[in-house]
Amino acid sequence: MNSVIEPARFVKLRRYNAVMGALHFVQALGILALANDFSLPVVGTFLNGPPGSDNFQSNLLFDVRVAWGVAAFLLLSAVAHLLLVLPGINSWYNENLALGRNYARWVEYSLSSSLMVVLIAMLTGIAEVSALLAIFGVNASMILFGWLMEKYEDAGSPNWIAYWFGIIAGIFPWIAIGIHLWSPGSDAAPPTFVYVIFISLFIFFNTFSINMVLQYRKKGKWSDYLYGERTYILLSLLAKSALAWQVFGGTLAPTT
Repeated sequence: MNSVIEPARFVKLRRYNAVMGALHFVQALGILALANDFSLPVVGTFLNGPPGSDNFQSNLLFDVRVAWGVAAFLLLSAVAHLLLVLPGINSWYNENLALGRNYARWVEYSLSSSLMVVLIAMLTGIAEVSALLAIFGVNASMILFGWLMEKYEDAGSPNWIAYWFGIIAGIFPWIAIGIHLWSPGSDAAPPTFVYVIFISLFIFFNTFSINMVLQYRKKGKWSDYLYGERTYILLSLLAKSALAWQVFGGTLAPTT
């Protein structure tokens, strides 16, 4: 998809990225400055007998400071936005936007959104290192299907196979997290704020999918690729801010 975009619009988008990068960065600093030292464990559960036996050994591998995890996904976005403002990188960014592409988006999302999903999983009690690695990897795969969509498909007449493969991959981490919230066969009941995080971030993640569909169907304002780009940027800020401050309110706010 080739299009002619007025240079002034690229200038405005450059400023927009700078502002959004600064907002992510300031929030990361705010979380680190205000948060307590609340941590969550990562454990390894290992077979200590023949396969099929119930003899397992569970070891604490390390603790994750939640404030650092939250700051990490905010800083990943901050760095991504601010890099796109730099000379040279900004020119590459603009050239790709004119072709209906933004590969940098998918690189950043594959890291930041996967870290977000892992933190959500940990808040529901998923602590096994293998499960957390799988959740990170599957979510990153979902995002990279978005990269394939932009690399090989053009808006207006796309083949949707990469999109649907991404949907299939992306639903499994949420199913795993949902099972832990549902807690079948037990009386376990996570606190209310964990349910709120699950529902709100699930909705936010799906708005990115909707934005892609509107962009590729060229619906209304989304026929302009830069409109969809700005929407991605705004959704990223809103989703990350929502998760950061909900986690802060639920676990990181000082008690004294």
